[in-house]
Amino acid sequence: MFDPVSIIVGLEIGTSKICVVVGEVNAQGAMNIVGLGQSRSHGVRKGEIADVGKASEDIRNAIVEAEKSANAEIQSVYLGISGGHTRGFTNRGVHPVVSADRAITQDDVDDVIKNAKAINLPAENYVLHAIRQHFTVDGQSSIVDPVGMLGAKVEVDMHVVHGNFNRLQNPIRVVKGLQVEVESLVFNGLASALAVLTNEQKEMGSLVIDLGAGTTEYVVYGGGIIKHTGVLAVGGDHVSNDLAYGLKVPLGRAEKLKIEQGAALVDDSVKGATVPLVNEHGFPEKTVNVEHLRRIMSLRLEEVFQLIEEELSEAGQLDHLRGGVLICGGGAKIPGIHQLAEKVFQLPAAPGRTSSISGLRSALDQPEFATAIGLVRFGSFQQKKKKTGGLMTRGFKNTFGQIFRRS
Repeated sequence: MFDPVSIIVGLEIGTSKICVVVGEVNAQGAMNIVGLGQSRSHGVRKGEIADVGKASEDIRNAIVEAEKSANAEIQSVYLGISGGHTRGFTNRGVHPVVSADRAITQDDVDDVIKNAKAINLPAENYVLHAIRQHFTVDGQSSIVDPVGMLGAKVEVDMHVVHGNFNRLQNPIRVVKGLQVEVESLVFNGLASALAVLTNEQKEMGSLVIDLGAGTTEYVVYGGGIIKHTGVLAVGGDHVSNDLAYGLKVPLGRAEKLKIEQGAALVDDSVKGATVPLVNEHGFPEKTVNVEHLRRIMSLRLEEVFQLIEEELSEAGQLDHLRGGVLICGGGAKIPGIHQLAEKVFQLPAAPGRTSSISGLRSALDQPEFATAIGLVRFGSFQQKKKKTGGLMTRGFKNTFGQIFRRS
């Protein structure tokens, strides 16, 4: 049995699966994955809870499995959040330096950060993360700490991730209904980036895409900080729906065909290839053209990547991605998905693999567990801050943007 104080738990409530990862922080502060629980998800649509009863039962089953795997009692979790209502944008704060000698003080820095946080959002929205980026002094950008510098004006960019308050409350209420506390809410895309990116990749500039069943989250790091975040309410389930419609087969059979015969690209090897479909009695029912199947998949997946590419291009982020594209989530297992990403983004692409974490290989080697592992990593950084006397307060009402900097 582990010491409850050293246990950190990440909970991802996904469209196709519920995933619970249990981590332990050792005496040296290193994270070790010691438990894993998962369950099929039946009450979630596009990353959000649609059936409280079914979602509650699935979450309970995943928690129980994780407790058995880790031989530990789960009392609280870091809860991953997604859905089409979540948004990310960057807000700039400006503050004039009024001291006689024009030397920037800590009070000036505090004031410009406060100005950057003064965001005019709709009343029903709630700020999940307010992540400080670099400062600018009199037009000189990329300043990490301006205190002591001379200048007439100091500016700072703050990246803000927000969502609808009531829709954020729904998963919290379900989890608390299971007598489990919520330590903090974390945007799934940020958690995935924490799991798969090294410090070097954060500095070089990297795009992390998490292809889930109901949503696709994406995060851009550059210069060691988060530059851009986004989410599309499109994922692997939409590919299955396209296949069901295009091939004229039931949705369940389309999902099976996607897994067994699917790919993100169409190549010459499948020209003329067909797959027989059999009925419940074992007799041939119809045949499916594999080239047609893969073309349907390729068009939908290419559209997802193109939407991300267009947004990042408009935001001026694509030119700084020297670290390339990393893909995680269940969609990372689709054959040819990395080649398709390279084609769309004109950048090298690779599977996102968890870094600097030891423990259960069954979790660490699977791209679909990246988000839950990242939630555990988020929690480990928070615990380190507690131990070093940093200002840390329990509860989801607080934001922890500094964790997403050079951690």
